[in-house]
Amino acid sequence: QVKLVESGGGLVQAGGSLRLSCAASGLTFSGYFMGWFRQAPGKEREFVAGISRDGTSTYYADSVKGRFTISRDNAKNTVYLQVNSLKREDTAVYYCAAAGYRWVARSKDEYNYWGQGTQVTVSL
Repeated sequence: QVKLVESGGGLVQAGGSLRLSCAASGLTFSGYFMGWFRQAPGKEREFVAGISRDGTSTYYADSVKGRFTISRDNAKNTVYLQVNSLKREDTAVYYCAAAGYRWVARSKDEYNYWGQGTQVTVSL
């Protein structure tokens, strides 16, 4: 049974930082492209960042470039999202997801497995 479990969300002031983690089990982690998505109330789930299977290539939404960093540790079956310089508009539930047999995946339809999400709330 595949499980993706996110952690690290919380309430933070604008300009602050958080480190989100996603621990994977039940799959060959190094064989999956990993992504982070977010969904704000009343909005569609959107791609935030993605990382290749070996961690050498990363991809970001324009809205987070220069502020967010995705990384992975295949030995620990974990993917991370460092979020810096947070803005009110970053408030959302953040989800990690795994896409099998993909060199890159930006669309949520390309992902096979999803975590339950972790809430990030940015206050003024």
